[in-house]
Amino acid sequence: MFDFLDGYDLLGAFWVTVKLTLYSAAGSLIWGTILAGMRVSPVPVMRVFSTAYVNVVRNTPLTIVLLFTSLGLNQTMGVKLFGGSSDDVNFQLAVLGLTLYTATFVCESLRAGINTVPVGQAEAARALGLSFTQVLTLVVLPQAFRAVVAPLANVLIALTKNSTIAAAISVAEASALMKTMMENETDSITLVFAVFAFGFIVLTLPVGLLLGWVSKRVAVKR
Repeated sequence: MFDFLDGYDLLGAFWVTVKLTLYSAAGSLIWGTILAGMRVSPVPVMRVFSTAYVNVVRNTPLTIVLLFTSLGLNQTMGVKLFGGSSDDVNFQLAVLGLTLYTATFVCESLRAGINTVPVGQAEAARALGLSFTQVLTLVVLPQAFRAVVAPLANVLIALTKNSTIAAAISVAEASALMKTMMENETDSITLVFAVFAFGFIVLTLPVGLLLGWVSKRVAVKR
């Protein structure tokens, strides 16, 4: 029944998808946290930059962001990141594009979490002589992260699915293999769809359930 899978590196393609998701998730969490801090910063320039960045990038199609990293940064400006083969460079550019895009959603989730922290706590911390950075990292962000585990889980699931767009810049992930198989296995197109749909369910459903459970366990009691 599944003879059509012979000759295709299905697990390898999904492993590329997993790596895309993990690397991009780590980068998005770091950059998104920085953006969130800038959005609540007392420095006007930082607030303006982060607000403009989030509004522009979040409302730009991801395909355009990825094509910008490939055609704009790599081919036009010669940016190579960490070098390597063309496949490695395309993978790195895909991670960069996914990070730049997904960080905007992480930022907005965290900003919502920051707004749930009582203002009095930040004021008390400042009264003790803590700087803005100390108040943010020691008092506000720990509580904000606990409040937005569920929204961040949704962002991670969306990132996993968005990683399929990396095929637009020749990254050999799951959707690229699916396209190849659909062209070659015309008699088994329905099964090809079913296999890849099941693969993405395996990647996303356990993550959603796990982080949903974590969200309930770490939620801040008000």
